[in-house]
Amino acid sequence: MTKEDRDRAQARMDKVTRAALDARSGKADRDATSRAVLDNMAKLKALRLAREASTPPSTPAVKKSRAKSKRPDDKSPALSDWLVGQQSGGRRT
Repeated sequence: MTKEDRDRAQARMDKVTRAALDARSGKADRDATSRAVLDNMAKLKALRLAREASTPPSTPAVKKSRAKSKRPDDKSPALSDWLVGQQSGGRRT
């Protein structure tokens, strides 16, 4: 093996070693970033829960009941009567 071959092999080995180190440092950076994001989310959640606990609970809005247009004793017309009324009104059924 010549000196040139050894230098090339050493350069390849250095490149592989450098790539492995970069990959590990990149993983550490990603882990640190994700840890920081999770810590920030936990802090914000704690602040939100504290704020919600300090404010008095709001009373639920009361629904307004709709006014009934029909009286309970009124009956709707029979279907056949309704259909006749629709036909005489110009509707095709």
